[in-house]
Amino acid sequence: MTLAQRKRELVATELTETALQLFAHRGFEAVTVDEIATAVGVSKRTFFRYFASKDDVVVQFLAGMGADMRAELAARPAGEPPSAALLHAVSVPLAACGDHAERTLPVVRLILRTPALLARFLEHEAGWREELAGELAVRLGLDPADSLYPRLAAGVALTAFDTVLRRWSEEAGAGGADPLVLIVRAFAQLAPALDAV
Repeated sequence: MTLAQRKRELVATELTETALQLFAHRGFEAVTVDEIATAVGVSKRTFFRYFASKDDVVVQFLAGMGADMRAELAARPAGEPPSAALLHAVSVPLAACGDHAERTLPVVRLILRTPALLARFLEHEAGWREELAGELAVRLGLDPADSLYPRLAAGVALTAFDTVLRRWSEEAGAGGADPLVLIVRAFAQLAPALDAV
């Protein structure tokens, strides 16, 4: 990576972190692009070199979740039962949330409580379902066009992910369970159906 690339990555990271924290503390609608740029010490024009809008800051955060899930599913051992492979896949972003709760919890709450951001989150989840279904079909040697199973299984896994994320965001800080503990409990109930391929 060149020095210019590293600098670009650092600026993007700082813009993302600053924007997400401002959104979490003041509310998405209350924060302007000017305020984000000023807090980082760059111009508004510089912000727009990295993001098309303030929504895109959150979208980038979500895109990373989906890429991590798909990569984990692809890396799982070939003979592993579908429930175990999917559990590991959806656990990756949940582990990151749990490990960095002080940073991620306000962002997750913001996404789930802001209608425009929730809509973008659900859009991304639909894309993740297709990606996970495609990967699962390859793992199982199924034709995704002819088989219902990959999409159903991916949908079930993401419903569990969504349910855990919501519960964690509501209960964290009030003695709520760790998201990884919750997802393991959810998959214990789902595994028999997921593995009946």
